[in-house]
Amino acid sequence: MSEKSESLKALANLAFGRFDNTMKDLKESEIDWKPVEEANNIRWILTHLSQQWNVGVQRTIKGDNNYKPVGWPDDYVGSKSITFTNLMADLAQGRNTVLEGLGKLNAADLLDEVQSPSGPVKRYDRLMRQISELIHHEGQIAYIRGAIMRKRQKNSHFLM
Repeated sequence: MSEKSESLKALANLAFGRFDNTMKDLKESEIDWKPVEEANNIRWILTHLSQQWNVGVQRTIKGDNNYKPVGWPDDYVGSKSITFTNLMADLAQGRNTVLEGLGKLNAADLLDEVQSPSGPVKRYDRLMRQISELIHHEGQIAYIRGAIMRKRQKNSHFLM
């Protein structure tokens, strides 16, 4: 594995560790609450991350903008039809697939150009952006969970 591949995997492991800490003891009752109507809820963020790990990052790793796991629904992000248990399983699968895929990339692979929403970029840069997305969304979840905790300090039955 190249030095850049190692750095990507190290950043991903750091991000996943932060994610694990933020997700610790998450209750299903918390995933649909929003601090304001215009905000995303935890369900939306988690389905977005799962889509990124299972589809978006895999497209970057594989260099295939059409890649999608067999049976992956088009309306996954934000879907209330995905059970909490299945969502957690999808996240675990995506995480494993991301780490496995990063481990297979060599220095030449990281220099290849891949598509991004802003146009072609080096695979390394695209993966850095995608991993930083995890850190960004982990912070959003931490904010929502902190708001829930503060509300529970005033009302011990909030979202119980």
